[in-house]
Amino acid sequence: MTKALAANGAHRIYIVGRREDVLRDAANSIDPNVVIPLSGDITSQDSLLGIAARIESEIGYVNLVIANAGIMGPRPLKAAPGNPLPTISEYRAHALQSPMQDFTQTYAVNVTGVYYTALAFLTLLDAGNTKGNFCTGVRSQIIAVSSIGGFSRLSGASFAYNSSKAAVTHMMKMLATSLAPYRIRCNVLAPGIFPSDMTTGIIGGLNPLQSETLDKNVIPAERTGCEQDIAGAVLWMAGLAGAYLNGSVVVVDGGRLGMLTSTY
Repeated sequence: MTKALAANGAHRIYIVGRREDVLRDAANSIDPNVVIPLSGDITSQDSLLGIAARIESEIGYVNLVIANAGIMGPRPLKAAPGNPLPTISEYRAHALQSPMQDFTQTYAVNVTGVYYTALAFLTLLDAGNTKGNFCTGVRSQIIAVSSIGGFSRLSGASFAYNSSKAAVTHMMKMLATSLAPYRIRCNVLAPGIFPSDMTTGIIGGLNPLQSETLDKNVIPAERTGCEQDIAGAVLWMAGLAGAYLNGSVVVVDGGRLGMLTSTY
């Protein structure tokens, strides 16, 4: 996403995370004059407000906030292919091995962190509207990166992850309504399976640019998502073509959701 925005004219992009070395490497690999790494923790109000204050002092406004942090949470016990279903006692025992804090921490990052990120940047987003530096008709926007897991009725990655993504999707719809009088838009990007640290155990070394690596009954596109897929969606949502989006959920999953027991 950062690469795509930088390559398409973004004046300044602040990337925030806890791993400063990773952020710095990312900035240097793209354009250190455009991409500014900031160490921060989205589960800390003080950290978020400090980041917003720095951006305010350096540039004074933002046009777009993308909330992209997320963690998986405790994984449920599942039967391996060809193995019998775990007994209900085994299922229960496995789930109870994870303390409640592990479950609620998933919400702290995936939901609460997104909410407080939005709050921290509201005045800067308002300033972006006032400045009017972007395309005519494109108002300031918050995009939360959710997941198709939020629509699936299967346990999938984890109960905590999927339910937290359902929560953040609905929360963003609520924010879209609440912030409409302030001319700040809120939308959701719900990806399917893309290569990332979280999905390594799911897709292994599959090449997303190689077609027919997956069964069409799993993903009709027969591959995982790639950088171009997510970049194109973000550029559309962020630019003039997506200016009429507000309270919307954009699913980019190669058709995966249609193969699941889901509600969308």
